[in-house]
Amino acid sequence: MSLDDKIGQLFVTEVSNDSTRVKSDIRRYHLGGILLMGNNFVGNRHSFKQRLASYQTAAKIPLLISTDQEGGSVSRLSDNARISGRDYYLSPQEALTRGGMKKVLANYRSQADNLKSLGINWNLAPVADVSKQPSSFIYARTLGKGYQATAKYISESVKTIQSRGIATSVKHFPGYGAAADTHTGSAAVDRSLSEFKRMDFVPFEAAVKSGADSIMVTHIILNKIDPNRPASLSNKDISILRDDLNYQGVIASDSLQMGAVSDYVNKYHVSRDIVAFSAGNDILLSDDYQTGIPEIRQAIKQNKISLNQLNQSVERILYMKHKIGLNIN
Repeated sequence: MSLDDKIGQLFVTEVSNDSTRVKSDIRRYHLGGILLMGNNFVGNRHSFKQRLASYQTAAKIPLLISTDQEGGSVSRLSDNARISGRDYYLSPQEALTRGGMKKVLANYRSQADNLKSLGINWNLAPVADVSKQPSSFIYARTLGKGYQATAKYISESVKTIQSRGIATSVKHFPGYGAAADTHTGSAAVDRSLSEFKRMDFVPFEAAVKSGADSIMVTHIILNKIDPNRPASLSNKDISILRDDLNYQGVIASDSLQMGAVSDYVNKYHVSRDIVAFSAGNDILLSDDYQTGIPEIRQAIKQNKISLNQLNQSVERILYMKHKIGLNIN
């Protein structure tokens, strides 16, 4: 692989519905994947599948085609019943109430099969966060139970989704709790590392043990660990996942266009992609690839980012692609 091939693999980006431009950028920037939002679910099932297949054809290295299919309020399949077959998919909490874990897992199984049949191969789910406050930002997206019950749910859900040939991304490490919405701005928590280990880490440890393909890092600031940066931009925070939890899979940032990251980038006048990759993320959920790719290339040439780190990240990404059946030559 060329240097540009390798750097491109780091980037998974939102796309427009201009298929010609999307295919051109996939080729030009060697993109590792794309992220489908609700506005991308246009047309009917046949045209949608054709569009995604054309993106794969344009890629030199097969793409991760990802979306957020948690069910409930975060459910991209709900945006167009002509594509997915239904206009509502139960949240994990709703499924649990209706039929226990059997219903939760059946729900994930059917969603995974639907995603795969469409050409989507990476689901940014399940949510491992635990919140005891129904009014909190993340609560409705959680299982609505405690740490041990959530850990069991994560273990079983990861295995169920991945058994259908769909990669998972357990989120949002190190645990969102009752923090504010980082889509709109900065949010901080005061829990100590020992508190995280005793509580929030429990579901993520279950994810690690169950072989989760990837784990997503959130943008909350951990005041007791690294008060200066969002977790997604902090080597101190990400190294806990890699070293203390002994996670060897793909680490993905949450969207680097979110408000909490923009606050940090604007304050310190830094490249969001360089900072996020340097912190230890393998995959950058970034729409800024036209700027970020050349910035990372330059940083490598100036020895500000090591080629060894790049190679290790690319190996993890390619292995995840291989696991879900993508043909990596």
